Amino acid sequence: MASKSSTSIARRARTRAEADFATWLMMAKLGSFDTLPENAQKVLNGYRERLDRMSEIESKAIAVRETYQAYYSDMGGTGDAPEPEPRSPAPADRSEGAVDNVVRFKKPQKPKVTRTADRGARPVSPSGARRPVPALLIFAALCAIVVAWKFLTK
Repeated sequence: MASKSSTSIARRARTRAEADFATWLMMAKLGSFDTLPENAQKVLNGYRERLDRMSEIESKAIAVRETYQAYYSDMGGTGDAPEPEPRSPAPADRSEGAVDNVVRFKKPQKPKVTRTADRGARPVSPSGARRPVPALLIFAALCAIVVAWKFLTK
């Protein structure tokens, strides 16, 4: 059984390898392959060569595994990098045929509008508390009071 520190190193190395590979792949697709570090270019070249022989998912898994092993040893892990624990299944909103690299955006919920019986009443925030008076309004009221005081005392 792996020690707690090697498990922590393995988890961080795996996360970093997955993120870096995705970043490198996107940069290469956007035409910035030549600006990538030498190790990134090496991993992507191997990934491209394997695409001729196997599926994209298998090639990606091998490329991430190679990067993970390199990061594991760089972060102080000893021996071979342990196999990562399988991740828990995604939330129930994922359909059966969903692709892992698809990002789904959720629309923000519109704030609920509360209607007041009295139209002249002060607006109330959605949480039910009164809205604070804006600082500019307070400043204008104070200026008006000072001007009125000066005018009335002369």
